[in-house]
Amino acid sequence: MKYINIIIGLILAVTMSAQETGSVLIKNGTVITITDGVKENTDVLIQNGKIKQIGDNLSAGSGVTTIDAKGQFVMPGIVDAHSHIGISVVNEATNPVTAEVFTGDCVNPYDIGIYRAIAGGTTVSHAMHGSANAIGGQCETLKHRFGVIDPEDMKMKDAPRTIKFALGENPMRVHGEGRDITPRTRMGMEQVFRKAFADALVYKKDWDDYNSGKLHELPEYSLRIETLVDIMNGEIIIHCHSYRADELLMLMNVLEDYGVSKICFQHVNEGFKVAPELAAFGAGASVFSDWWAYKFEVYYSTAYNAAILTKNGVVTSINSDDAGLIRHLYHEAAKTQKYGGLTDNEALRLITINPAKQLGIDKRVGSIEVGKDGDIAIFSHHPLSIYAVNQKTIIDGIVRFDIATQPNDMRIDINPEESISSFMEDMEGHEDKCMQDVFTELFLGETHSHSHQH
Repeated sequence: MKYINIIIGLILAVTMSAQETGSVLIKNGTVITITDGVKENTDVLIQNGKIKQIGDNLSAGSGVTTIDAKGQFVMPGIVDAHSHIGISVVNEATNPVTAEVFTGDCVNPYDIGIYRAIAGGTTVSHAMHGSANAIGGQCETLKHRFGVIDPEDMKMKDAPRTIKFALGENPMRVHGEGRDITPRTRMGMEQVFRKAFADALVYKKDWDDYNSGKLHELPEYSLRIETLVDIMNGEIIIHCHSYRADELLMLMNVLEDYGVSKICFQHVNEGFKVAPELAAFGAGASVFSDWWAYKFEVYYSTAYNAAILTKNGVVTSINSDDAGLIRHLYHEAAKTQKYGGLTDNEALRLITINPAKQLGIDKRVGSIEVGKDGDIAIFSHHPLSIYAVNQKTIIDGIVRFDIATQPNDMRIDINPEESISSFMEDMEGHEDKCMQDVFTELFLGETHSHSHQH
């Protein structure tokens, strides 16, 4: 019993220390603030997890770690608005509407992808439900506190609620072709959304009438429909898997009819065609830099997409949707300088303050400002340079990644049945990561079982 108590005590100590914030003084760096220009030879003081001061010749109390960043570039931690790392399952592909499920229930702090993300300076990611359903599950915003063992410690507390929607071929294939139910067509896609919101209006009225005494019979509770009511009440931000311009317009029309305004379109490859309409609606766009043509509905695309959206006033970000790409989003942002001529600041906003806005967390992260979370990445060269290598990643004032001191193998949980070395990457190129963990049956004369796990 004595030894059991010791073990429990050690586990609790590790968990408690993981929840703590840190203090660190970064000296003499080139500080890329994002919102207040670039400051040469500047210090950043983080105290108790928050940015306390930005200036020259700053000092800190005894015991505070000092990092000399002379000749290096200090930028806000990178934010990825579309990821599937840190969760062990992705798609509840059993119904066109599964708003009741929540990726926050399956956060996996042992995922080595989290460490690889911070190795590339990415400190926050949006752990998303997949795109098998028109209305999928709710998502979780994660702080990459790699090393914690309690899933709750990985979650970004008080981040706004978000939910995954999807347009196009994925839900059509899973439900229409696979199960012979709506939606089989893009017309059917629209009706799934309209019926879901119409049902939510009836549900809301029934509960309002019951609570006011007009209705005496207790309505049946549904977490699925309750979530849709919360969307209409503005309590949840929609993040919608999308490609084609006609479907972007369709969903904006549906949302306008039901008074919903909070949406960020994901992938949005044909967003450049309807950029003014997206800006007028207030929709965000989280895009790939140059991925397309991996399936039919993604053929009409351009590497100028992010720049065109940005120039039209759309809050635009570049995401990964991939456990490998999340490590070098700064290189993805740099592509917008070749394809669209964005300035340094415009390009870096695509991976910092803009995705933070899309997730509703821009008051806490996305720029180096006094009062914000102490989430910092320190690069050897300018982060938009091909020579840039991340040196240190700081989250809440704690150094979570240090290229100079950490061992090559940082896995917390090692799987002895792993078939490939941990450093190996998927060499097949991009495929639809939003469809991982989905098995569909396509009825094409005979039943075939297809795995879309990539």
